[in-house]
Amino acid sequence: MFKKILIANRGEIACRVIKTARRMGIATVAVYSDADARAPFVQMADEAVHIGPAPAAESYLLADKIIAACKQTGAEAVHPGYGFLSERASFVEALANEGIEFIGPPANAIAAMGDKIESKKLAKAAGVNTVPGSEDAIDTTEEALTVSNEIGYPVMMKASAGGGGKGMRLAWNDQDVKDGFEATKREGLNSFGDDRVFIEKFIEDPRHIEIQVLGDKHGKVLYLNERECSIQRRHQKVVEEAPSPFVTPEMRRKMGEQAVALSQAVGYYSAGTVELIVSGADPTGESFYFLEMNTRLQVEHPVTEAITGIDLVEYMIRVAAGEKLPMTQDDIGIDGWSIETRIYAEDPYRGFLPSTGRLVRYDTPVEPWSGELRGVDGVRVDSGVQEGGEVSIFYDPMIAKLITWGETRNEAADLQVEALDGIELDGLGHNIDFLSALMQHDRFRSGNITTGFIAEEYPEGFEGAATSEERTRVIAAIAAGIEFTHQSRQRQVSGQLNGPQPVSPAWIVRVDGVDHTVTLGDGHAIVDGEKVAGTCDWQPGDRTATATQPDGPTLGLTVTRKRPSWQINTHGRTYTARALPAKIAPLADHMIEKVPPDTSKMLLCPMPGLLMKLHVGEGDAVEAGQPLATVEAMKMENILRAEKSGTVATVNFSEGETLMVDAVILELE
Repeated sequence: MFKKILIANRGEIACRVIKTARRMGIATVAVYSDADARAPFVQMADEAVHIGPAPAAESYLLADKIIAACKQTGAEAVHPGYGFLSERASFVEALANEGIEFIGPPANAIAAMGDKIESKKLAKAAGVNTVPGSEDAIDTTEEALTVSNEIGYPVMMKASAGGGGKGMRLAWNDQDVKDGFEATKREGLNSFGDDRVFIEKFIEDPRHIEIQVLGDKHGKVLYLNERECSIQRRHQKVVEEAPSPFVTPEMRRKMGEQAVALSQAVGYYSAGTVELIVSGADPTGESFYFLEMNTRLQVEHPVTEAITGIDLVEYMIRVAAGEKLPMTQDDIGIDGWSIETRIYAEDPYRGFLPSTGRLVRYDTPVEPWSGELRGVDGVRVDSGVQEGGEVSIFYDPMIAKLITWGETRNEAADLQVEALDGIELDGLGHNIDFLSALMQHDRFRSGNITTGFIAEEYPEGFEGAATSEERTRVIAAIAAGIEFTHQSRQRQVSGQLNGPQPVSPAWIVRVDGVDHTVTLGDGHAIVDGEKVAGTCDWQPGDRTATATQPDGPTLGLTVTRKRPSWQINTHGRTYTARALPAKIAPLADHMIEKVPPDTSKMLLCPMPGLLMKLHVGEGDAVEAGQPLATVEAMKMENILRAEKSGTVATVNFSEGETLMVDAVILELE
């Protein structure tokens, strides 16, 4: 067994590998860029080596610096995590030339499966179902149009070396191909150094199912059941679960056997994932097709660990050291249900735009990396950040992964809602409300999910989780109680209003624009004539609290003062509640409201990023919907379009400049 390994990655996956290595008695080495000097993974490792500036191209993507760090520290092997160099065959070969073991598959398997065009041919030859599409790379937009029409719309344009949702565009017609083909090539080149693009048929009502495989160097390959990864946004997974509510035992066997056949065809060992697309419109489950093979550990690997009890990182290390897998296919079972949600620095209330900045507050219901594969009481947090740290523009915006395990799917989902309520995160935009809303959604609970779930259920964007009259009454009661406690505290501190306070004052509480009459009692409130029983433990200065109801769910609350109101967040929704004594409330309607400025003639940058291209200049006439600028953020190109017609009056930035949120790129007249 290795005595020391180096992790050629950062963030939560670096922490993940360090945790298992530490349990195995293996020393660890971290490598870090300027941006990660104070990151948790650097603190967790036994040693740390600085490898360069913040941009990945100048640090984490430089194989020679990783190898130099191995030599400097005496590391015998390298775990690549995912992303960066994890699927670079040349990196594996370079390590081998230096006598350093790669904790992953052989270079030939990475090369074969890393090329989506060649991997599709290999899969077909191995007897794996494949999606109809082009077998070779497509060079021009004209050729792309020809192929797309031959296959039949809709089609998916994919960068051959792409992954993680990058370098993929859906086209429903010729115009979509014209608009997106060159952008797909650029994303492939910028993110993966390969601008080849292929096109394949887009399966409608698709479900994204993947099979986890694990093999050793002695020829044994096993499949560790499936994961459902259908809930995606822009082809980026948001929720993963194991097992799938759609897959039957017979489907599981067929998918698993094909995944093993493909793995054996390329001499695969270590952990890997065969991704399949399944037609949800086919009740037989026979219509499943090979998408790609990820020759690395997946972001969503914890849900497989939770239901199988198998530590995938441990077995990757053991396989790399030459050990045989001790289990057989019959030993692989399914125990309970596990769900993972990805907590991102992105704002669902602003179209999921990336958010960067400092984590002013960050706390989770259980300590990250505490407990075993199922965490603590079924809750596991895999995180690579800490309070006071920064989410920068240089790397993926994922803050943490929340993994829950329960005996049933509903139990795992209920734990997700409860745990998401228990996360305190302030300083930047995040998607916690959105994740909670997904977990509570009736369609998600039914298991009737496809990759179009988010677009279909939130066509106008996200405005918070669904609520009810009953929940709104509870919020009104909580807001009245909080305001009562707040005013009582003010009276004590000021020393001027120490007279007796009415025990049960009447309040008018405006929750999201609707007024409710509230009278507070002992352990209950009367809201609009209805009794709401329960207690709330909020005290002045608290940012979080718990509301307990005898006949309802316990609510984890985040409470923020936004004068003259309170913002109360729970179960995926932020309620704005203004509580005033009944005798004062009518006067509030006479207060003058500040009208925000008109920005409709300005093109505002919606996220921090790089101005890649200006499509217009001063004096140009533009029409509503016309592309005005392209901004790159988190390695993704975003086209900004005109909201209205007009003429470009001023252009305030040049191509290549860095933009902040709400920077005025140009103005119309």
